[in-house]
Amino acid sequence: MSRREGNLEDLQVDSSISLLPHLEAKIRQTHSLAHLLTNYAEQLFQEYVQHQGDPFGLPGFSPPRLPVAGLSGPAPGHAGLPARERLRLDAAALHALPPLLEAVRRRQAELNPRAPRLLRRLEDAARQARALGAAVEAVLAALGAPARAPRPDPPPAAAAAAASAGVFPAKVLGLRVCGLYREWVSRTEGDLSQLVPGGPA
Repeated sequence: MSRREGNLEDLQVDSSISLLPHLEAKIRQTHSLAHLLTNYAEQLFQEYVQHQGDPFGLPGFSPPRLPVAGLSGPAPGHAGLPARERLRLDAAALHALPPLLEAVRRRQAELNPRAPRLLRRLEDAARQARALGAAVEAVLAALGAPARAPRPDPPPAAAAAAASAGVFPAKVLGLRVCGLYREWVSRTEGDLSQLVPGGPA
């Protein structure tokens, strides 16, 4: 019988956590939310590309991966970390995303004022990232993870960069933020799936 590293059964053995019905329900509910937002994040990414014009969306176009202050993509070794540490990283990324998405929305409101659906998706994404981050924090608390001090808001450097950048760099930066949102929501879904009883082996 194979053993899934970092799954809920392992957490029970390692930390003497009993599989209480409310804990399982919380994990399933949060995983369902992450799964739903993974689809929304993909839709946002495609909608963003659609409204940026050429060369965005053209076959073979590979925009530079601009650094985003206060946030990077999941590290290559993320999947090998303990379950609690993965969820902590997920929650931290989800906490950092809303102000970045809001900065992108403000810039897009200037560049694409006639794209109300894109602007609405960006606004929704910021709210959804907050909701998923709070849900992941609740799962961590239910798993007995020690409470952490409230995180400070991310530095406003990315927002300032988005506001002051030229048109093309601002579009590339927005694409990067939407891509990071997609990556972290998907990663969160994958991490939670390892805790769902009967999830992937």
